[in-house]
Amino acid sequence: MPSLSLPFLSLPFFDATHRDAAARIVEWTRSAFVSLPAPTGPAQIDAHCRALVASLGEAGILTLCVPRTDGAGQPRIDSRALCLARELLAQASPLADFSFAMQGLGSGAISLAGSAAQKAMYLDAVAQGTRLAAFALSEPEAGSDVGGMRCEAVRRHDGYVLNGDKMWISNGGIADFYVVFAREPGTTRSAGISAFIVDAGNPGLEIAERIDVISPHPLARLRFRDCHVDASMRLGDEGEGFKLAMRTLDIFRTSVAAAALGFARKALRLGIERALSREMFGGVLADMQLTQATLADMATAVESSALLVYRAAWMRDQGQPTSREAAMAKLVATESAQRVVDAAVQIWGGAGVRVGEEVEALYRDVRALRIYEGASEVQRLIIGGGLVKTERASRARLAEAGR
Repeated sequence: MPSLSLPFLSLPFFDATHRDAAARIVEWTRSAFVSLPAPTGPAQIDAHCRALVASLGEAGILTLCVPRTDGAGQPRIDSRALCLARELLAQASPLADFSFAMQGLGSGAISLAGSAAQKAMYLDAVAQGTRLAAFALSEPEAGSDVGGMRCEAVRRHDGYVLNGDKMWISNGGIADFYVVFAREPGTTRSAGISAFIVDAGNPGLEIAERIDVISPHPLARLRFRDCHVDASMRLGDEGEGFKLAMRTLDIFRTSVAAAALGFARKALRLGIERALSREMFGGVLADMQLTQATLADMATAVESSALLVYRAAWMRDQGQPTSREAAMAKLVATESAQRVVDAAVQIWGGAGVRVGEEVEALYRDVRALRIYEGASEVQRLIIGGGLVKTERASRARLAEAGR
């Protein structure tokens, strides 16, 4: 396992707890894969992810996914620690990053809105790696447009009955529980959506389809057919599910940017190594000014992404609103990572597209990050819409003051 980069840990974004967490994660990446060999085919991926979650739990790393008591005695998720973990894990293994991230995203709504009983039932098990979590929001016809969801939750005297499909659900098929969002019949858009905890063995829930994608990981379509959920398993107030989903994504969106940053850092390292070792025209590729210019662009993209990622994480940890900053971090980091990985493949030449090479795998691993948890186009809408709204509000205040 190559040594991993520890960027920015000396900057004011971080304190001693973050440096300790980073050191623990790096130590895990150096030791865990001795006993956790990479899967050799699709059939082994499910088992590998379960083993990764168990190992991350034993190492105490999954505690970063769930709220911890801060200096004021309040439970909270440390966004900087979350991002550091994803950046470092992504450099080591895309499935390790995936397994870590899904424990956080899948349980995030419980952390934010769960009752004391719900938190006690699920969050400790998530942190220990004994229960796998999943976040079931997207549908076949409702991905970026969450308000278009059709999965219904019909109220019954003792709970709810769910009917509908959920699509592109990470950890689908291996999760022990799902946080599911569904709407009351007759409601539209964001109104009437509620969130529920549904255990994997709940009658009426089935895995309708396992989905293969270019960067293999557990992914599925879920089908709910008269799936009864007790009222005690609703998260938060009835009809507040849309807000809860957006709050959850606001926390973990920046961590997607951090994972992209990790992939980009690895691609930059591989590009430099290849440029220094690939003989060409009596020297090595790194001697060429065009190569040096490419490496400069790659490094600048990486470092600018890092600043946006950790600014957004730091702001959230200070209790500041970060919807726009998180959107900027995800947009820039994921789009930049795609370009950095592509440049690394180009430096590697023909070997860069050979199956089995690290840069070839990175090319597949990085692509989905520009889509999930809000596609790049959605991030642009958040940023642009926010700028327009702020300017209009400012002009309205000035007009009011001038009367």
